[in-house]
Amino acid sequence: MKWTDVQDIAVELAETKRDVDPQYIDYDDLREWVIQLDGFDDDPTRVDEKELEAIQLAWIDEAAQNEE
Repeated sequence: MKWTDVQDIAVELAETKRDVDPQYIDYDDLREWVIQLDGFDDDPTRVDEKELEAIQLAWIDEAAQNEE
């Protein structure tokens, strides 16, 4: 996975971080969690706040769908 694989990352985070409410996360934590995902193979330093925000929003959507 790359930083641009926002939906794939969101799905993985929703599955591996079920106890985390994605609405209240710190971007530093989010960055670390993404880097630690199995299959993530992008440059850990090549991400900006806009990309992290997109991941967070997709994760929020994914978490909401899992609750239904």
